Amino acid sequence: MATEHPEFDLVTMGRASLDLYSNDVGAPFIEIKSFAAYVGGSPTNIAVGARRLGLRAALLTALGEDLVGDFVLNFLETEGVATEFIPRKPGTRTSAVLLGIEPPDRFPLVFYRENAADIQLTIDDVLAAPIEKALAFEFAGTNLAKEPSRSATFLAAERASRAGAKVFMDLDFRADQWHDIRAFGLAVRAILKHVHVVIGTEQEIKATAVQQQDQLVIQHSQLSEPEVEGELDPAARMLLEQGPGAVVSKRGAQGAAVYLANGEVVEAPGFRVRVYKVLGAGDAFASGLIYGVLKGWDWYRSIRMGNACGAIIVTRPGCANFMPFEQEALDFVEQHGGF
Repeated sequence: MATEHPEFDLVTMGRASLDLYSNDVGAPFIEIKSFAAYVGGSPTNIAVGARRLGLRAALLTALGEDLVGDFVLNFLETEGVATEFIPRKPGTRTSAVLLGIEPPDRFPLVFYRENAADIQLTIDDVLAAPIEKALAFEFAGTNLAKEPSRSATFLAAERASRAGAKVFMDLDFRADQWHDIRAFGLAVRAILKHVHVVIGTEQEIKATAVQQQDQLVIQHSQLSEPEVEGELDPAARMLLEQGPGAVVSKRGAQGAAVYLANGEVVEAPGFRVRVYKVLGAGDAFASGLIYGVLKGWDWYRSIRMGNACGAIIVTRPGCANFMPFEQEALDFVEQHGGF
């Protein structure tokens, strides 16, 4: 198998964007006076986070032939993330996200993804990428919202799995990116036969099992994640029945839990920190979790590392630009009770 002599530890696939974060902490969105410019997008954040933890990381996304794309690319190259597999798509735009910061629990988001370059990733782009030359492959659920990215992601997951790579799926549920929220669950369930580890919040995991519209209660549209009625455990078990060996539930300050195919549940506590903003916490968690899995750590230690990375990032103003470095994360764990 190609992964016997890998060129990369991790290849991630999906969104990349310019993130504009409010400089006016606590101000309502309509009163924001200025923004700070960073880089974001779930798979992009995870690639940068993994690279800062010492992994060899490559990103498969697409950018427009615009200055925003140049901004994103320059940052990634500075970080040491492999970018030679990122196509520029004529006639498209690099994505952008605007974020308000109103602690403790309001972080309104506005996505600009009309004609987004990354959703135009194709099968040919996947064939040109080093999918089979990595120990692990990670992709975002948003990839599946539209074609041609949907088919390209199915192929990438299939090729990674066949090559012996560990395949991670971050559910990355953004309700406003789907024409019907129930389609999200259908797409997720269809790809799970190629996935080894599913990562999501409790709401995202429950959303994969939604069959009827009345099971959704839209209360937090500014977070693009609806409240979903129902039990977490049956939804996690339903996902495991589709093929993955593990479903990881992110619980914020409460830590995380891993539901395993053998029926076992492994839980690890979170860390008490003062929250500046919550965005990026899940991506930092994923980078720490993947780091631990690729190091051969057990589930408890791996999710503890993920929790640490997530706890660090919520104290900082941005996402990719503020991901923790390896020694920093390890020291943080030791300072807070160890593994």
